[in-house]
Amino acid sequence: MSSANTGIAQPLARYAAWRRAGDFIFLSGVIAVDPAAKRIVRGYDDIPADAATLLGRTGEFSSDIKEGPILAQSWAVLDSIRQTVESAGGQMSDVFKLVQYFRNLDHFPHYSRVRKLFFPGEPPASTVVEVSAMLPTPEILIEVEASAYLPLR
Repeated sequence: MSSANTGIAQPLARYAAWRRAGDFIFLSGVIAVDPAAKRIVRGYDDIPADAATLLGRTGEFSSDIKEGPILAQSWAVLDSIRQTVESAGGQMSDVFKLVQYFRNLDHFPHYSRVRKLFFPGEPPASTVVEVSAMLPTPEILIEVEASAYLPLR
């Protein structure tokens, strides 16, 4: 894994972003942090404009401030997982298991809409858990870990 892959899920501490074990890769939990800027994704303004539009940015402050943080963080986390899996030689259809941690389970329907964009076919096996806190700050609303089957070629 090269540090030139700035879009992939970069750990915030001393641990591997992902590891290969035979034909499988296992990703550490991914949170919505822009690794290049080292800042938390807080809303639509922190993701590409085309992604914000795709997710439903309305331009109405009251709607965007309520839904924007979880939708933008969901997109950022899943896009980081996509980039990481692709850097390992795979694609999102190789992901067979997700474990999703939420600060608030009421956010799951919003996340689920975003997840369908990344997994338009058969979705991976899934575990959803509500947790009381996540590192590094309460602004982190979701963390996702992924497992993918990528046979050695």
